[in-house]
Amino acid sequence: MLPTAPWPLRRFRAARGQALTLAVALALTMVATGSGLSPARASQSVLQVVVQEWNPADRAAEDAVERLGGDTARQLPIVDGFAATIPAGQLASLEGAPGVKNVTVNRSVKLTGQYGENSSVASAVYTDAVRASMAWNKGYTGDGVGVALIDTGVNASGDLAGTVVHAEDFTREQNNVDSFGHGTFVAGLIAGQGTASNGGVKGVAPGAHLVSVKIAGADGSTDLYRLLAALEWVATYKDVYGIRVVNLSLGTESNQSYLTDPLNLAVERVWNSGIAVVVAAGNQGTAPGTIAKPGDDPLVITVGSTDDHTTATNRDDTLASFSSAGPTAFDGLAKPDLVASGKSVVSTRASGSTIDTAHPEARIGNTYFKGSGTSFSAPIVAGAAALVIDRTWSLSPNQVKQRLVSTARLAAGVDRAAQGAGQLDAFAATMSSDTTAANAGVAGAQGGGGPAQFNEARYLGSSWAGSSWAGSSWAGSSWAGSQWNGSSWAGSSWAGSSWAGSSWAGSSWAGSSWAGSSWAGSSWAGSSWAGSSWAGSSWAYEPAVLGWLGTYD
Repeated sequence: MLPTAPWPLRRFRAARGQALTLAVALALTMVATGSGLSPARASQSVLQVVVQEWNPADRAAEDAVERLGGDTARQLPIVDGFAATIPAGQLASLEGAPGVKNVTVNRSVKLTGQYGENSSVASAVYTDAVRASMAWNKGYTGDGVGVALIDTGVNASGDLAGTVVHAEDFTREQNNVDSFGHGTFVAGLIAGQGTASNGGVKGVAPGAHLVSVKIAGADGSTDLYRLLAALEWVATYKDVYGIRVVNLSLGTESNQSYLTDPLNLAVERVWNSGIAVVVAAGNQGTAPGTIAKPGDDPLVITVGSTDDHTTATNRDDTLASFSSAGPTAFDGLAKPDLVASGKSVVSTRASGSTIDTAHPEARIGNTYFKGSGTSFSAPIVAGAAALVIDRTWSLSPNQVKQRLVSTARLAAGVDRAAQGAGQLDAFAATMSSDTTAANAGVAGAQGGGGPAQFNEARYLGSSWAGSSWAGSSWAGSSWAGSQWNGSSWAGSSWAGSSWAGSSWAGSSWAGSSWAGSSWAGSSWAGSSWAGSSWAGSSWAYEPAVLGWLGTYD
């Protein structure tokens, strides 16, 4: 059974930095060799699919898969279904089979970062631009609020030391290390401590704690299966780790309405379980109809990007050229809900990761990195949601969304279809007393998108066996080659500044004020950080306690 003891909501900081010893490993098995298919089936061309059932209590849909020569795999209660493989020619037959409600072909999910907008200056003023620092001054830092990020993992050292209370790894790497670099960057924007910059580069909610759910490894690629499994994990263990917000800096393409796509149903069920879901709008440009899924869902908080031009004021802000705009392509819904800084923002560097190795020119000193994209605007809003919850713990996700959108500030000269309610004002949202709930009258996916009624035995007893996850080649996209939707980390001009060997003291950050932080006096090269030896602390999680007993690949 799952632990039933309540999460110590307001006492978490005292336990921060200590490994949790809660045994929550899921016993998921995996066939060690091959796909698990019979030789006859293995020779056929197969499709990986998500099958949703009319009645999950019976086996009609599973029987239909097997009759058609396929194999059932992991149960996915969050969408009332399961993962399966079927012969490629049997898709139509399965869609019409008894007990089958919906069939969705597994698809690629991309981490929606766009890197290197050829900006001349890196911007670390986003906490001032969205007025988060004013909320800190009132005592609201996200203390006790758990933020889950479903991403490439988090390297919990430096600015992120002690912030990650638990990590799950859904990849074949099984190491909870961010070997790609995206997740660590996102984590820094949410809860970075500013350790390496004397407080100059902080996340929006530096008091929040993080739960890392890794679904992509060194190549940055993942799929719908893993994303659904990760969302289910977050909803299942939300009370164990105090999760109130989940950040999805990712996106996928789909030709299905939000009313029928299983990913939309999954995010709505996470939402209705009491977790505010924050999603990147996508980096497909400002043309209408470019919002990525699940940002097309009406319930969730979908975030686009602005260019803050390295100033704390919003008077000069413009829409980032990559930021996707509404209305949504299939359903014609107004999205994004709001926008936040996302152009050339500074955050935590994952040293030695794929992105770091491919783009050394994006490094800032030894600790920080810069990147652009709605992937990096979403965590700024996720951090703001944590601030709002910190002040008013009882708020529902609908009430959190209402406070964020109702206090947003419209950017002059920017199309409403691209900015939604406007630019995030984290301070105004945090201090708001509005108890109105957003999403009133909104139709949920597949009959309401209500809270999932998880069958623990069905979930914990699930097996990935029988499916060949490695059989899907998501090649065709060169992740290491840095061409993410036509953009790259390379090509950024640092305005002639030499970051290596340069003196941070006395440097002018293009008019940006570091809020009184003095860079002078700190030696960036070869300095000892208060005598602390990071190597002496093991940030790895106890495999016997927190590790998976199988893999998802």
